[in-house]
Parts: sequence; structure tokens; C-alpha cells
Amino acid sequence: MLIGAPGSGKSTVGEALARRLGVDLLCTDTEIEKRAGKPIGDIFVEDGEAHFRALERQVVAEGLRSWEGVVAVGGGAVLDEDTQADLAGHHVVYLQVEFAEAARRVGMDTARPLLLGNPRTQLRRLLNERLPVYERLADTTVPTTGMHPEEVVDAILPELADDSGKADT
Repeated sequence: MLIGAPGSGKSTVGEALARRLGVDLLCTDTEIEKRAGKPIGDIFVEDGEAHFRALERQVVAEGLRSWEGVVAVGGGAVLDEDTQADLAGHHVVYLQVEFAEAARRVGMDTARPLLLGNPRTQLRRLLNERLPVYERLADTTVPTTGMHPEEVVDAILPELADDSGKADT
């Protein structure tokens, strides 16, 4: 399971990790958009954050319960206590990114509804709020700042081999 802030590389690293492991990737944000038939930003605007979080909880729970490959969990999903409990028993990799790098990667991305207004200020607020949760849930922390996705995968793979008692990533 990959967790981390917006811009940490969950989807990109997830794709590379899944490829290297010979499995599929479940990106929970992508699955939510597929099920809802619209982008996450539209879900927030048209249906509200509570509706999005309910969809997110369902997709994450199903993925953690039955997905056989890599799961990239949306950045805010880890704030849900049930999701935190569901992560137990899985190898959780926290993709750590420095603020400046996350801001560069995310940019002025208006498709990220929680970054509307002043994206840099909102991103800093999200990072400060979520950082303790990411750190507490992580079995492995891998920095992604300045790293190519394949380098991040190279750092993750030995950790997975060392932790054979946990479920898939």
C-alpha cells in the first residue's frame, strides 16, 4: 500500500512498482473517478466532500480487502479511522516528499479540490495535518524528492522482501 501527500508520486511510483512486481495497480482516486463517472474535482463541487469521502472509503476498503497487486491510496484517505485500521496487516509504504517538491509537482492543479484558493498554502496545511498520520501508519518511509520513480521502486523492493509476513503492498 502506498500512502503520501499530493505530489509524492503514489500513482507514478505505483505504476513502476506494479510493473516490477508483475502485478496490477489500483489507484483509488482513479477508481473513484471511474465509478462516479466524473473527476474528483467535480465530485467535490457537485456532490460534496462527504460524498467523495464515502466513495473513497468504499473503494479503499474493497482494495485493501481483495486487491492482489499494488494499491495507491488517495492522500486524504488515511485520515479515516476505519481505513487506518484496514491498513494493519498490509505493508504500508509512505512516499515522503518535501514541501517545495510537492508544490512543484502539484503546481496550480485546480483538479485537486482541496488545493483550491491558494494551492501552496493549502498544500502546506494538508502536509502539516497528515504528516503524523503518514508517519504512524508507515512500515517503510521512502523519500521521493529529487528521485526518479525507478529509484524509489529500488528503495521499496528490499523492504518488501524483508517483510514477508505482511500482505501485498
